Amino acid sequence: MGGMKRERVQQELVIYRDAKGDVKLRADADKETIWATQAQIAEVFGVFSQAITRHLQNIYKAGELSKVATCSKMEQVQIEGGRRVVRSVEYYNLDAILSVGYRVNSKQATAFRKWATKTLRDYIIKGYAINSKRLQEARQTGVKELTKTLQFIQSAIRRRKLDQTEVDSLLSVIGDYANAWLLLQKYDKDKLILQRGKGKERVRFEYVYAHPAIHALKRNLVLKGEATELFASERDQSFQGILGNIYQTFGGKELYESLEEKAAHLLYFIIKDHPFSDGNKRVGSFLFILFLERNGILFRKSGERKINDNALVALALLMAESNPDEKDALIKLVTNLLA
Repeated sequence: MGGMKRERVQQELVIYRDAKGDVKLRADADKETIWATQAQIAEVFGVFSQAITRHLQNIYKAGELSKVATCSKMEQVQIEGGRRVVRSVEYYNLDAILSVGYRVNSKQATAFRKWATKTLRDYIIKGYAINSKRLQEARQTGVKELTKTLQFIQSAIRRRKLDQTEVDSLLSVIGDYANAWLLLQKYDKDKLILQRGKGKERVRFEYVYAHPAIHALKRNLVLKGEATELFASERDQSFQGILGNIYQTFGGKELYESLEEKAAHLLYFIIKDHPFSDGNKRVGSFLFILFLERNGILFRKSGERKINDNALVALALLMAESNPDEKDALIKLVTNLLA
């Protein structure tokens, strides 16, 4: 199985190998990613290029990824009719490749996910997720806060065996933080400020509203064979209690004033309190997105989602693995991401 060499800035080949042969992809050590054309992605996953085109279009249309951030045109030299021809070809980075992989149900996709899991986990656990040069150039306070964030995420990885989606999502969060030093420097229970938006509530997220939405989600997942009848089955009245908690008041004033605070607590309480027999992280993530969308704060003015699928998986994992005394830090983290 091939691997990525990260000590050199220029691009070099990385080999993905399966039973049918090798696929040569471009490794970009400087940007810490892998680049592949649509044809190469199709070869990796054993499908036609048209299917890759359709999946990529859906990914960008849904706002899961930004094409500007995940696609780059590179020159490719070809010999045509004895002539040396240079053409501009679109290449897609690892985020885009994996997002397509999640949608392709094939043995090749599974093999690639396993390869990516091992590769990404190795870089995270060994501390190579962030380029050492950037760490040396960072201010000392920034290094301390980045180290704290890495340790928090790495501890979550070590405490359990993660699947592909979780590992990739955590790596994505680390990458986002490496480019957002302001958040990193404040990622401390005493320093990170709770962000309160000014959005007006459109929908009050009460049980009579949330329950039918969960039922529809369950029916859809069961039909696709992705959940059992235990999924989203309420254990007691605790789910109704959670919905009441996000609207609780003291002295006639709501404890969680902003929509962002309510959304963050909704996600946290469902994941940590386990009100359902199965699927708490999935239900919590679903309701979190639904709450944001119904109240008009899911998207930025650019049309991009404030928290994409990978970031949401990472947040859900971090909440599930967190200690009770880390609650405030996580709530503040979510509100900052939504700001």
